[in-house]
Amino acid sequence: MEIRKCGRTDLELARLSLGCLYLSSLGTGELEDAKAATYYALDKGVNFIDTAPSYRNSEEILGKVLRDYHGTMPMISTKIGMPPPFDPQSRQDILNSVEKSMADIGCDVIDLLYIHEPERKDQMAWFTDYNTYDGPVMEALEEMKQKGWVRWTGVGGTTAHEMAKVIDTGVFDVVQTAFNYSLLWQEARYDIFPTAKKHNMGIICSAPLQQGSLAVRHDDLIENGAPWISKPRKEQFRALYRFLDELGMSIVELSLRFVLSNPDVDCVLVGAKNRQEIAETIAYSEKGPLPEDVLKRIEEIYQMVPFRPTLEPILLPWGDERPPIGWIV
Repeated sequence: MEIRKCGRTDLELARLSLGCLYLSSLGTGELEDAKAATYYALDKGVNFIDTAPSYRNSEEILGKVLRDYHGTMPMISTKIGMPPPFDPQSRQDILNSVEKSMADIGCDVIDLLYIHEPERKDQMAWFTDYNTYDGPVMEALEEMKQKGWVRWTGVGGTTAHEMAKVIDTGVFDVVQTAFNYSLLWQEARYDIFPTAKKHNMGIICSAPLQQGSLAVRHDDLIENGAPWISKPRKEQFRALYRFLDELGMSIVELSLRFVLSNPDVDCVLVGAKNRQEIAETIAYSEKGPLPEDVLKRIEEIYQMVPFRPTLEPILLPWGDERPPIGWIV
């Protein structure tokens, strides 16, 4: 497993690591599958696991999974926040959230703590001043560092241009970007990556499979369904599928190796519900970067729709013919 130093931190992360949304709300049988997948990944060299209080009960389940593991424990990242009535403007709520996360996971220190979706300006706004990015959360982060609860801090979110403004403060050590760097969605390359590199921040990418859109092929829906998807996006998917047929490669392999081919990306987070899935994922990663001619073709396909069409949601509702809830404008 390739190991990469994460930006200006001292975190030496496996290039491929685990995101824990897949651990949330599992039944007994699924929990055993998740344990097997997690233990296999750790035994193969994965040394970093990411979770969050907002991933339903994933922190609690991760604690149960790691409690029975007898190898070298992984480094842990999580995020600030808990179910309502959490107040992001309350220093005490922030401290309580992180203390609960450590208790649920069963760790004495969090290696990397994120402000989750720092670009938000609604009832979950983190900052009192969005020009200087000041607020109780910044004071709480420094306090937790002084207490030894937290080693490094970061920000993680989905809105690329807004995220870039936050990371340009130079205060944070790592950025985790989701749903904006993959085969067909690459907004992070315009704002997040250059700004993070300017400050020598670590770059971690999650959702390389766009939480399902690039995990399986949707040939039939592209041709005969999905009326909610734009015509240019349909044409882009058709071009991608033709290229996959030409390569004789699975969509999962191409998607994963594409993100790993970017030298600016320190770590890619994947979720796997069973041992077979994680074994296949690790095997794909070990094939190394994609050839330049393949990357060139991916770029041509990406440029067919370089930015999301109006009203396209972050999570495409495959198989659901109703209008999606929570559209991105």
